[in-house]
Amino acid sequence: MLVVSENSPVRSLRVLACDHVLPVLFGHVLIPHAVLRELQHPHTPAVVRTWMAEPPPWLAVHPIVGPPGAGLAILEAGEQEAIVLAQELQADIVLVDDGKARDLAIARGLRAMGTVGVLEQAAIQGLVDLPEVLARLLTTNFRILHSIINEVLARDVERKRQQRASQEEA
Repeated sequence: MLVVSENSPVRSLRVLACDHVLPVLFGHVLIPHAVLRELQHPHTPAVVRTWMAEPPPWLAVHPIVGPPGAGLAILEAGEQEAIVLAQELQADIVLVDDGKARDLAIARGLRAMGTVGVLEQAAIQGLVDLPEVLARLLTTNFRILHSIINEVLARDVERKRQQRASQEEA
């Protein structure tokens, strides 16, 4: 599976100590140079900057070929380059949290997934405790509508209920 990410999902998952789910779910994750710079920026949490000093083998930097273009000018550099790289490589998924960036990625025919979507997929595979990790996420500066969190938690409760029912039938 070919996955490209902007900085927010990688940064957030590292801050939560949940970055281990990325290679399990996706194998490798590619980031463009602008995202690398953002992850190494002095304002980025130290835990992320230290981690990026020696990135894991599943995280690779890949250059973009063409410029982002005017249609992406409203986005930050990392979001622009991630969308361009995902298009150039015909990625299966682009990991992006910002709503405008997600909308533009989808408009360009890309499948977009954010940090919460990654955590939900990780929970489905038993890699994280979703309520616990979302509670920790909400203590950071991560911005998301509470209605989205509530929907994801409701799906998690229903999934667990169905699993218990299936186990009881067996």
